[in-house]
Amino acid sequence: MRKRVTFRGRVQGVGFRATARSVARAHPVTGWVRNEPDGTVLLEVQGTEEAVDRYLEGLRGAMGRNIQDMDVILIPDVAGESGFQIAY
Repeated sequence: MRKRVTFRGRVQGVGFRATARSVARAHPVTGWVRNEPDGTVLLEVQGTEEAVDRYLEGLRGAMGRNIQDMDVILIPDVAGESGFQIAY
């Protein structure tokens, strides 16, 4: 499964992307994270449902004080993706 998540709040300039990548290393997930021009952070994460949910729980645990809101949608898987990257 793959989820696209938009995070709102104080999520830029606080190490959010680096934390997202670091948390991903502890979970069997792939994907990417990037800052958006409107001040949000966009993230796509892929793995089993359990792995994706645990990853997002870990990220919320690490950065929850900065997250005011998040939108989550299911999107199609990306074949052949490896690792979790900070996108620019």
